[in-house]
Amino acid sequence: MEKRQEKWLEIRKGGDFAGIAKQFGIDPVVARILRNRDIVEPEEVERYLKGGRGDLHDPHLLKDAVAAAGILAEKIRQGSRIRIIGDYDIDGVSATYILLEGLTRCGAQVDAAIPDRMKDGYGINENLIALAAEAGVDTIITCDNGIAAIDAIHVAKEAGMTVIVTDHHDIPYRMEGQAREYLSSEADAVINPKQNDCPYPYKELCGAAVAWKFLQVLYEKMGIPAEEADVFLENVGFATVGDVMDLTGENRILVKLGLAALQHTGNPGMRALIAQNQLMGKHISAYHIGFVLGPCINASGRLDTARRSLELLREKDSVRAAALAGELIELNNSRKDMTFRELERALEKVENGGCGDKVLVVYLPECHESLAGIIAGRIREQYYRPVFVLTMGEEGVKGSGRSIEEYSMFDEMTKVSELFTKYGGHPMAAGLSMPEEHVEPFRRRLNELAALTKEDLAEKIHIDVALPLSYLTPEFIGQLRLLEPCGKGNVKPVFADKGLAITRAFLTGKNRNVLRLMLRGADGVMTDGVYFGKTEEFLQYFRERFGEGEVEAALEGRENAIRFAAIYEPTINDYNGRNTVQVIIRKYC
Repeated sequence: MEKRQEKWLEIRKGGDFAGIAKQFGIDPVVARILRNRDIVEPEEVERYLKGGRGDLHDPHLLKDAVAAAGILAEKIRQGSRIRIIGDYDIDGVSATYILLEGLTRCGAQVDAAIPDRMKDGYGINENLIALAAEAGVDTIITCDNGIAAIDAIHVAKEAGMTVIVTDHHDIPYRMEGQAREYLSSEADAVINPKQNDCPYPYKELCGAAVAWKFLQVLYEKMGIPAEEADVFLENVGFATVGDVMDLTGENRILVKLGLAALQHTGNPGMRALIAQNQLMGKHISAYHIGFVLGPCINASGRLDTARRSLELLREKDSVRAAALAGELIELNNSRKDMTFRELERALEKVENGGCGDKVLVVYLPECHESLAGIIAGRIREQYYRPVFVLTMGEEGVKGSGRSIEEYSMFDEMTKVSELFTKYGGHPMAAGLSMPEEHVEPFRRRLNELAALTKEDLAEKIHIDVALPLSYLTPEFIGQLRLLEPCGKGNVKPVFADKGLAITRAFLTGKNRNVLRLMLRGADGVMTDGVYFGKTEEFLQYFRERFGEGEVEAALEGRENAIRFAAIYEPTINDYNGRNTVQVIIRKYC
């Protein structure tokens, strides 16, 4: 199959960058980046640069939060048995932890159940309700799930239970002609900012953030200072990054506060996880949550049981916490090995399929179902197409999807909802289950309905500023930290320069997978550069464009004819105690 196509586009939004820079004491380039993020008004700039705890929205604005707090307060007073039903990913585990600790603080008779990925699948279901009934549970409260569990909640209500839903996923609907008819359950209270009649002003909270907001209202109802719930800010920030939520508005503030708290966490389990990943004493960023710490929390829900991660967060003994953290790291290492093997098989299927589908559906019946989402994401990165990876579960086919900006996965799945036994998700990601005989009709129907054009399937790389390397200084790079935390919805700034010459290139690293470069800009200024990854592919590109002799000249430090454009990330290299400007080459042409 044809590899991904790219189109580089410089963002050109106007503004008084010099005026903004002077007003807020920032570099004009930083001011331009803020404008590119649609941060325009002075109060928006102020909140973006300096937003803190006081800029968060009032949790009482969440529809049903006050009513649910009243219900739970009465249940706690009566001594009723309460069960939290969460989910097995970072967000679900964090939300479960927040509610379990919070309700315990309120004096509730409470426990928690997290679905088994293999046996139960996602969210509340009839099996978990039956187990709750056997245990004499009076009240169920969901977190990071429940909004689409209409049938399961009906069963719980038939059994006489009280049900409170806290969730953040899209509201399910069915199409009636050209109109959407949104579906609702019989839950006694539903707390989800995405409800059409919910007045909460920010709609993109993760499940843990919704649980935390609700807990503040409950604390107030129980006569506990609401600020006591701030101890869970590190978990909210962790979950927001781990669930790949947009780092805009309130989410960005929550992550800033969460990272600051995580830096000095008093939670023995979190401290152990940080220490065993060699991050103790280092500046922890959103990157570390997304790619180092978070995958360890996720690994238990993927390959074993998410109760291990919940146990780590609840552990008070540092020795036991260290042992639990070590187990999660081992599980994550196993997950990495399994992912590598299955990804190779998946890519081979895509390459040999020769179908040219706009929406890729890859069926890997032997693959561990917990790896489907990771593999789908990796395939999407390589081909820039919506991707579903399907596996065979205990009760039929299960799968996960990862999408591109031009394709709302949840909406497109709703068009073929009759093929699923269960489905749900977001525009960019989704999960599903279906009978095996529906796999091929699913692939065919999605592609028949897909309105994706060739233009849609060329990834747009949006460049913030075409910035010559000579502009880079340690002071400017330091100012770029004002833009953190970066992630989805608030990506790292993207810079580009053209007419770059390579005056020297040499391979380093144990596997010769690091290419160090000395770059000369069009203005003659020299800057260190580095390229990680497929170094042979990098060099082959220039061999094909300029010839073998020119590449050899660059590798030998001789003058050569190579000239290229690059998208780069500026950094500071502090090798041997010397701070020098260095650029990481991300893309080239």
